[in-house]
Parts: sequence; structure tokens; C-alpha cells
Amino acid sequence: MQGITKLQPRQCLLFIGVWLLLCYLFCLPRQLFHCPYSTVVVDCRGELLGARVAADGQWRFPPRHTVPDKMRQCLLTFEDHRFYYHFGVDPLAMMRAICLNLKQRRIVSGGSTLTMQTIRLMRGEERTLTEKLNEMIWATRLELRATKEEILALYLSHAPFGGNVVGIDAAAWRYFGHPADDLSWAEAATLAVLPNSPAMIHLAKSRTALLAKRNRLLKRLYQQGVMDTTTYTLAIEEPLPDAPHPLPQIAPHLVDRYRQEHPGEYITSTIDKSVQQQVEALAERWSDEFARSDIRNLAVLVIDLHSGHPLAYCGNVHYERRRGAGQVDILQAPRSTGSILKPFLYAVMLQEGELLPHMLLPDVPVNINGFSPQNFDRHFEGAVPADEALARSLNIPAVEMLQRHSVPKFLDLLQQLDMTTFRQPASHYGLSLILGGGEATLWEVTRAYANMGRTLLQLPPIDGGKEMLHAGAVWQTFEALKEKNVAWKTGTSYGFRDAWAVGVTPRYAVGIWVGNATGEGKPGLVGARTAGPVLFDVFNLLPRSHWFERPVNQFVDATICRRSGMLAGRLCEEKDTALILPAGRNSEVCPYHQRINGQSWFTLPPVQEWFYRQYHPEYQPIPPAKPDSGDELLRPMQFIYPTMNARITLPRQLDGSQGTFTAELAHRRPQSMVYWHLDNQYLMQTQDFHRIKLQPAPGKHSLTAVDEEGNTVSVTFVINNSAVTQFM
Repeated sequence: MQGITKLQPRQCLLFIGVWLLLCYLFCLPRQLFHCPYSTVVVDCRGELLGARVAADGQWRFPPRHTVPDKMRQCLLTFEDHRFYYHFGVDPLAMMRAICLNLKQRRIVSGGSTLTMQTIRLMRGEERTLTEKLNEMIWATRLELRATKEEILALYLSHAPFGGNVVGIDAAAWRYFGHPADDLSWAEAATLAVLPNSPAMIHLAKSRTALLAKRNRLLKRLYQQGVMDTTTYTLAIEEPLPDAPHPLPQIAPHLVDRYRQEHPGEYITSTIDKSVQQQVEALAERWSDEFARSDIRNLAVLVIDLHSGHPLAYCGNVHYERRRGAGQVDILQAPRSTGSILKPFLYAVMLQEGELLPHMLLPDVPVNINGFSPQNFDRHFEGAVPADEALARSLNIPAVEMLQRHSVPKFLDLLQQLDMTTFRQPASHYGLSLILGGGEATLWEVTRAYANMGRTLLQLPPIDGGKEMLHAGAVWQTFEALKEKNVAWKTGTSYGFRDAWAVGVTPRYAVGIWVGNATGEGKPGLVGARTAGPVLFDVFNLLPRSHWFERPVNQFVDATICRRSGMLAGRLCEEKDTALILPAGRNSEVCPYHQRINGQSWFTLPPVQEWFYRQYHPEYQPIPPAKPDSGDELLRPMQFIYPTMNARITLPRQLDGSQGTFTAELAHRRPQSMVYWHLDNQYLMQTQDFHRIKLQPAPGKHSLTAVDEEGNTVSVTFVINNSAVTQFM
């Protein structure tokens, strides 16, 4: 029992020793600093684009991992010249501080090493003897965990530099306007002395004391042989900063976006600072020009086709202005698409064999369940080749194409192309989808165009999406849109609220949006007049490139009717051999050639013919002796308006009377006499110009026309009940 009793004190000491060792080993938290950091965004070469203040209002950049050489020399010389030789506590410095404090009868030196100061910054406690002891213990523990370089970097990342500036990176930018790695000797010396007394950085006061303190440090460095005489002389003559510098505001909308998505992080973006600044300057110049027409906002996106990443991100102009919605990031804002989606419809219809590049499409007045699209110039050409209709952005052929393809299928394609804004069912959009009936963002539209270009470069879609459009269809689409080695398309939304332009080369995809972020329309806000010129100015800033190479093993030979652009039929006499996609072999055979009086005639339906002849004087109508038949192509007349099952609104006139609408008929022989009947009631006769004004009551009606040879054509339409009160 006595032996056991004698061992108990030793066991207690051992237990206490183990407990103290464990306390020492685990006294240091795994994460030393729990403060918020600024969001910092740099370009692809590490150059600062912009930063946003931390959540606590401090300019505190995320911690760095290295220390600039000049800053290291200045800091160690001024604060802790034995830093690399002590274990976190410097006994000599501590003894010197005690002696100095006793001599001065006040605390003038704490004897703290840089490691201890790092712990003090981390703990943030009041300065007491107990806290000093804690700092010493934690400092030795930190020396066991981290390298000397890591400790220096921690200190410089969290040291106060006056006002709301914390850390060397924020201080270098705020006081000298450049990165910490580019500090001069004078600048590094200035920052080295500041954490010792950060209140002195108030540049309007204490400048003399700060300058003297800096120069004493520079002299010590010179005496130690760190710098030569010339360097020292130049450093001494370098003035102190007059006022804090504003941080760069390059790609500010992108910086804001990163602040929301990655707050407090250091982001290396794919932006090229040089390209970004040129694009921003160009956008500001164009915006000043558009401002004369009260068009206030403009956005530009440049995507590198090979990497799939943005090189320039200009979310809007005049970011710094509080008025004018300049801080709205238009690149991410859903806007009415206008005609900007037409190339995707054209490409998918080529791909599925529903269309050939030169196939004639109707360009005549239409009314589809009350939807009456119009071309921008309000003109009709009867029939237009598909590629020309796309290049000229004609609306009626596009609606005809979408009707053939179907709205649900096209909507599914847009969703597969990662256009996330199309969330409604197909019935919500209807045929207006191809004319701007839906909304998309400039970011997603430009990315979709870029993915078409990447398909031709045999690169996968951006963000790992699925390749929906094949190379052959894309190449034929780009050929239709090609101008100056750029495949480009514009769009204008209803009410002149949004002007779009997107272009693609083998190197870049560029997207432009012009308008008012408030949605206010302006008469001159047209894609081809506003966004288009900006697009080509942006391409002029970028290196030029050759055109896309035609994809191999994508096309087959086919015999095409030269007049209709469709697969040649047996009656087609003018034929060409053309390259088409394999699915195109299943497309429609030309129906426009008829055997009449032993001769092959190219014959369009009457309404198409009526408009087509105005633009094609070479067109020859069928001989007048041909009687009416069941074939629509051979019928001598056809209603231009109203179309079958049209729904018509008749507003009241300014004097309160009910309005009218004009019915119009196309006849192959305009000089023929035509007799008009409404609901079996005879109205009148016309010759040469077959138009009459009608004022039917609300409800369903039937309009019939009979020519002098007995040929008959009828159409039914509905007058809306709401018409009579719409403008009362």
C-alpha cells in the first residue's frame, strides 16, 4: 500500500503533464481567422478587375499565401529582424522591452514578435498581461503548425492599415493603385510602418510623422546594404499618397455576379482585361450616340469559341451612375427575343428534312386564329427562298416554318439548348414564339450561338450540354447568315423595346443588346440599325479569322428545281445539283410545275403569284384559256384577305361610327369582272383592282367571289364581339 501511495504524486504529475500537453497541442483553433473577406475578381492573367467590400464594411482581400520580397525586407527590418531565428517568442526582444518600459515608467514596447502579433490580430482581445501570456503560448504553437512564410502571409493579410483597410493587398490598391507585388521600396516601407500605428494613415494629418517614420526605415535598409545609393535616393524623394485610390471598376456587373455567387472569394475569371476595357469603351461611345434617341442601355458579351469562356462581359453601360438603370445586368435579364431565334428553327428543319436551303416559302398575308404577323417593312413578296428569308429576317416565312415544324418541338429544342427562361407550355407562346413571343437572356442566346460554332469546330457544347444541332445543318445556317466572314443575325422585339445582334466566327461569338432596361420602347430601336453596327465594331476589335471549313461526310448530292429550290419533279425543266443533308431527300418534291397545253409551267398559287409578279417580272402566269380546276395552283383567283377562319376586330372610328375592313382578292387576270357576295347577299362587282370595304356585324360570316367565267372562291371569317366597344 505504501508503494502505491508513493506513486500517486508521480501519477498526478504525469496526468497534469499530459493534460497540459494536450491543452497546448489543441489550444490553437484549426481556422485562425473568422472574419469576412472582400470578393476579389481578377482577369485571366491575374490583373484586378474589381472588388467588393467585405460584409463588415472592411476592405479585406482574401488571405494571400506569399509575401512580396520588398515587403518582407521592410517588415522584418522594422518589426522583427530575428523572425527566422526565434520560435514565436523572442526572449531578447522581450527583455529589451521590459527594460525600456521600466526606464520610461510606461509601456512603450511590447516586445511582440510578428507571430505574436498575428495571434493578437486573430484573438482580438484587450491587451493585458494574461492576454500577453496567451499570445506567447499560442505563438509557439503556431510556429509548430505553420511555416515562417505562412505566418508572414497571415499577418500581412490581416494587419490593419488605417480606416477600413485591412491587409496588404487592399492597402496597396487603396493607397497606391496597384498590386502589392508591384510595390516600390518607398511604398513597401510606408505600409511596413503602418500596422505599428495605423491611425497615421489618415492622409490629411500626421503626414510629417509618417514620412519621417518611413524614411528612417529606408535609411536602415540602405545601411544594411539592402538597396544601393541611387535606389535609396529615389525612394526618399518619393512622396506619400495624397488620398486613397478607387479600386478598378472593370466588368463591374460580372464582379457583382461573383459577389452574389461566391462572396468573400478570390476569383480568377476568364475575362481578358485588355479586350474588356476596349469593349467597355466602345459600348460607352455607342451609348452616348444612342442617348440622343433616349436609348440608355447596352450590353455586350464576347465568348472565346475554343475555350467556351467569356473574354468580355459588359452587362450594361454607365455603371457608376445612379440613374438610368446602369447597374442592371442586362446579360442575365430575360428580354423579348424578336427574331434572334430564327436560325435555330432553320437549322433544325434542315436537319430533319423539313426544309431545303433554297426552298420557296410563302410570303403573303396570313391570319392564324387571330394572329396576323407582318414583315418589318410591311411588304409581301409572294414567295421567298428559305435562306434569303432567314438572312432578311422575314417574319411570315418564319411563321410558316414554325407552323410546319410545330411549336412544341421547337420549344423543346430551345430548352435542350439550355435556354432556361422558356418555362411555359407551347400553348402559351403559340406561333409568336419565333417572333419574340418568349423571353431569353443575352447570355444564354449568345452561348447557344457559340455552341453552334463549336459544333463546326468539333468541340462539345459549353457547360457539357447535349449537341442538338448537327454540323451540316449549322454550316448551311451559317452560310445563309454569312457576311464579312461573320454569321450574324439581328432581332427587334414588338414595340421596339429590344434590339439584338449575335455573330459567330471560328474564334468568337459576340452578343449585343441595345434598349432601355425599363422596357421603354423607342421608334429607332431596331436590331439592324443599333445592335448590328455595334456588333461589327466589336468584331473589328478582335483578331480576324478565316471562315469555317465545310463539314465532311455530312451532305449528299440531290437534283433541285432551280425555280422552287425543292427536290426536282418530273415536270421541272431547270435543274441544279446541290449538296443537301441526307434527311432532305425526304423533303417535298416541287409541286409548282404543271403540264399546261403540252408545256411545263412554273405556277404559284394566285395570292403568292399576285405578290411574286411585282418583284419577278420574268414570271409568266399560265395561259388565260385554262379553266378552273380542283388544283389550287391552277385556280384563277384566291383571297388575299381575309384568310380562312380569320378573326377580325373592327374598332370604332373617332366620330363614334363602327369601323370597316378591306377584303382583297388576287386574280390571275385582273381585268376580269368579279362579283362579291356576303352571306349569300350580292354586294358589288370589281374590275382591275379587286378590293371592297366591308362592315359586317359581330359573328361568323361567309364571303364569296365569282368571276365572269364562273370560277368561285369562298372564305369564312369571324367579327369579334369586343370590336364594337374596343375604342369607345
